[in-house]
Amino acid sequence: MFKGTAADKGVWWDSLFIDHAVLRLGWSNFATVIPGKLYRSNHPTPGRLARLRARYGLRTLINLRGKRDCGSDALSRDAAARLGMDHLDLPFESRGAPQRDRILRFYDAYQTMAFPALMHCKSGADRAGLASGLALMFEGGSTADALGQLSLRFGHFSRASTGILDAFFLHYRATGEGRIGFVDWVRDEYDEDAVRSQFRAHGLAEFITDGVLRRE
Repeated sequence: MFKGTAADKGVWWDSLFIDHAVLRLGWSNFATVIPGKLYRSNHPTPGRLARLRARYGLRTLINLRGKRDCGSDALSRDAAARLGMDHLDLPFESRGAPQRDRILRFYDAYQTMAFPALMHCKSGADRAGLASGLALMFEGGSTADALGQLSLRFGHFSRASTGILDAFFLHYRATGEGRIGFVDWVRDEYDEDAVRSQFRAHGLAEFITDGVLRRE
């Protein structure tokens, strides 16, 4: 396991071949969530982050993976610091019902962070989709807007175990949308157990995400 900083020997090896960044060299999964304000991608390399910083004026990098002992983490933290960007750790799960405290922590951070911001997970498919959907809901969007961020276009499979993220937004649609504001619903009414009990993954999609793609 990698243990060290961006200055340590082997950091690039760990990032490229242990954390699979070699697969991300020519594929960013980059997209605009809110023009001029919020963007999403897979875990950026330092060079890509520098180019995106220059093009979009990025001021904050949001790490949805959480602090990790890996080369990619060390490289992106170091790059953000060198580029004068804030770095925020706001981790989410890709296969569990979104946790109330993590949603509210993300909401609180969203009120005060410096924009424009770039959010990333590992592949940019699931946790980036969840966070993008949450941001749109914070901005007054609909569940349809949020679900649009969880799509096959980004490599998200709604019928695999990662589909529990879709189920979360569908739960709000069924129990709160049009009656209570999203953040109030999360804070006062959201039932994580109900989302878990109502969602079931399907075999083929599950095989693709966990057996073939081996998603984090």
